[in-house]
Amino acid sequence: MHKPLMQRQALWLAGLGLSIGLVGALPTTVDAQSAPAPSTKTREEVNQLLREGRKQVTAGKIPEAIATYERASQLDNRNPRIFSGIGFLQARQGNFEAAVAAYDQAIALEPKNPEFHYALGFSLASLGRNEQAVAAYQQATTLNPRHTNAYLGLGAVLARQNNYKEAMRAYQQAIVLDPKNARAHEWLGMSYLQQDQPQQAIPPLQTALKLAPRQASIHLQLAIAWLSVGESAQGMTALKQAAILEPSNAVLKVKIGKVLQSRGRTDEALQIYKQAVALQSNLPDAHSAIGDIYLERQDVIAAIVAYRDFVRLSPTEPEAHYKLGKALQMRGRNPEAAQSFQQAKLLYQQRGKADKVKEVEALLKTVQP
Repeated sequence: MHKPLMQRQALWLAGLGLSIGLVGALPTTVDAQSAPAPSTKTREEVNQLLREGRKQVTAGKIPEAIATYERASQLDNRNPRIFSGIGFLQARQGNFEAAVAAYDQAIALEPKNPEFHYALGFSLASLGRNEQAVAAYQQATTLNPRHTNAYLGLGAVLARQNNYKEAMRAYQQAIVLDPKNARAHEWLGMSYLQQDQPQQAIPPLQTALKLAPRQASIHLQLAIAWLSVGESAQGMTALKQAAILEPSNAVLKVKIGKVLQSRGRTDEALQIYKQAVALQSNLPDAHSAIGDIYLERQDVIAAIVAYRDFVRLSPTEPEAHYKLGKALQMRGRNPEAAQSFQQAKLLYQQRGKADKVKEVEALLKTVQP
């Protein structure tokens, strides 16, 4: 049943769920309306800027819209919705530090607005500032106990912290508020998978599937659950359905490949990894997995090529340099292997991975003259 591998796969898949959930936590509109300004003339200028900004947003000119809203905020620094609009646009651009600063200003002006805390939680979570994100989401739910998406965001960040018990409480609360929310049922099922409880994961995932039968991620999670409990036929059916629903989703293909690889179906896994790379070449996980399969097959040259792509795409990932070094060592290319091991050692040291540093030091002794 490959339980340890399947458990790790479920954990890895949680990243996809978290990403989807946090994006869903963003406000969907820029709703900046002018509060009373110091003078009629200033108020008219602000309103004109807000109208211009909305047109720029509609036209997809986001940087220009941000600049326009910032000019409006300089004229009227008492309007929290101008700052929330800036925060929304900065987050949409991926500028999460700037988004946090803008939402902080909005909250300072209107501290009891749950949507501001909700959006702040999204931006903080996107920066990996999990404790602060939890606090922001909790404040959103305190101010609005019926804020379903805030509970989902809260659960996602708690799951990221491996606090699955509290994450499940958040998802269950979201289900109470919105029983037909497929995402809430899906993530509850994922929480069971993350705790290596696949049998318990199946009912909420089946509920999610009834609510959203064309959601590929649900089929994928259900496939993991079925395979984990030994129901191979149902698992492979669900896996195939996930692939059919989103044939051009390269990230999904990588995840499907990992499930196949964990089941020992390396030929199929390799094929789907290659499909993923053909769709989107900048997927480090795909290149790493391709290298692993080639190395297992003793096709060391092909493994080196794949691992070089892994290093190119993730130059600060120590595992990439470590794997490349191992492949180079197997080909007797010791000077190159030593360089890769040295880089891996440095990066492991920076991450405080003392055990991995010792492992690489031992390898260095085998490749250095």
